[in-house]
Amino acid sequence: MKKVMTTIVAAVLMTISAQAQVQPKVLGENHAMVRVEQGQKYLLLPVQEKEENAHIAVLDGRNEMVKRLNVRLAVDKVDYYVPLELKNCKLLDITFQGDRRTTGAVKDFACWKELKYSETFDTANREKFRPAYHHTPLFGWMNDPNGLFYKDGVWHLYYQYNPYGSQWENMTWGHSTSHDLIHWEAQPLAIESDWLGTIFSGSCVTNGNEVVAFYTSAGQHQVQSMAVSKDGGQTFEKYSGNPVLTSDVPDFRDPKAFWNEDAKVWNLILAAGQEMRIYSSKDLKDWKYESSFGKDYGNHGGVWECPDLFKIDGKWVLLCNINPGGPFGGSATQYFIGDFDGKKFTCESMPKVTKWLDYGKDHYATVSFYNAPENRRVVLAWMSNWQYANQVPTKQFRSANSIPRDLGIFKYGEETYVSVVPSKEMLAVRGQKMKMPTETCEIVVDVKGPATILLSNAKGEQVVMNYDAQKQTFSMDRTKSGDVSFSEAFPCETTAPTYGIIRQLRIFIDRCSIEAFDSDGKVAMTNLVFPSVPYNNIKVKGCKATIYEINK
Repeated sequence: MKKVMTTIVAAVLMTISAQAQVQPKVLGENHAMVRVEQGQKYLLLPVQEKEENAHIAVLDGRNEMVKRLNVRLAVDKVDYYVPLELKNCKLLDITFQGDRRTTGAVKDFACWKELKYSETFDTANREKFRPAYHHTPLFGWMNDPNGLFYKDGVWHLYYQYNPYGSQWENMTWGHSTSHDLIHWEAQPLAIESDWLGTIFSGSCVTNGNEVVAFYTSAGQHQVQSMAVSKDGGQTFEKYSGNPVLTSDVPDFRDPKAFWNEDAKVWNLILAAGQEMRIYSSKDLKDWKYESSFGKDYGNHGGVWECPDLFKIDGKWVLLCNINPGGPFGGSATQYFIGDFDGKKFTCESMPKVTKWLDYGKDHYATVSFYNAPENRRVVLAWMSNWQYANQVPTKQFRSANSIPRDLGIFKYGEETYVSVVPSKEMLAVRGQKMKMPTETCEIVVDVKGPATILLSNAKGEQVVMNYDAQKQTFSMDRTKSGDVSFSEAFPCETTAPTYGIIRQLRIFIDRCSIEAFDSDGKVAMTNLVFPSVPYNNIKVKGCKATIYEINK
């Protein structure tokens, strides 16, 4: 999608021009220092992804540490550059990892020849797999969406972000805003690491004119911290009383706070190992433990993460993201439906019942927007899987968010389920009809019975979707979808129950992803694909397909 550029480092343009070579001082077989020239805006750090992280301490003029980074500095070739803003930066103290017998002498590393000063940084998209209408970072790594909220006509999306490479590391809160949930504008970094730790997932609430963020400080232990914004979520001041919640549980993270109108209290739910813990507060600062949920309920194939708890049509829904343990391996989002009185969540299903929000491989860390208009429950997910997220074939960036989705409730048999449909904003970008699919389009499929949809290209790559009316299943096979070589876990076929008859499907294609929905919300399936050329041919059986362009 077209990005609106901002004045931050992530949004300015750069031409890498020849500069005086940066001269390191090599102090040992794994240690070097770089004295930073003054008057420069950025130092462009050369990254080589196969190398181990170098630990960089950024020091100011008094030799006090400003920040600590982990960057895969290039040893023998450069994959790409990342910008280090040089404000308050006078000296870089760099420690390398790895075996010098195999990587060579530090003084000969390629990074010293390739370090460059620049006034600007280039974020122009040069990757064929960057989505056109899904949210992505301008560069670097992104995973879980964080702190989603709506205020004064603006949707705010924070996210787990590494500005210093396109693999997981250096967790901070990136920030983007939108007026329509489709077109996103990059904003400055929102919350950066401190001595309590790097910044893991969390949430935001609006409290009068303030925006209050809760997040996990991931240091030696995981603790919960708070920060307050008085300018609508652009900048945050960390609370002097941090941390506000601690525990002796190793995996203790991802606080989701919300105002409970029924109980007239603030609630907070977070993940602790393989359960969710629920707290209450009157002032957002002092939190009282109320109860735990999760023992013996649902899937416990991995660590529970990124919870959410909200009410839809009189039912309380608890989202529980799990990794690993997903229905087709790796990460996924399960959920529970029941009652909540402000202190205890009671699930209405039997303990062993597992319900999945999306039956694809690439739908994780689902959370909802706080204070969405019209009493809607709008969610976004991270569109990847921890089995291969660091290896997908992109370099300038890694990972996108799903299209926005609205949640509801439906009944089937004796059980209650969460429905998932594309948000109405997706209709606003639906364009003219086309004869054949393109790399960015929506396909509406009217189904009369058993149906097959086959997408293909001239290279023989294909994705096959099947609706089995008798078995009441919908499947998507990406085993021959294009590049599947980067992970043994990537080629697969995913299958979902349809909970009755499907009459219409909506399928969204965007360069590296396919998202399929039953129009009634009973099926959602999200899978990445990496075709060498776009799918430009479609064959259908037992159904009628109408193809629409997407207005980006």
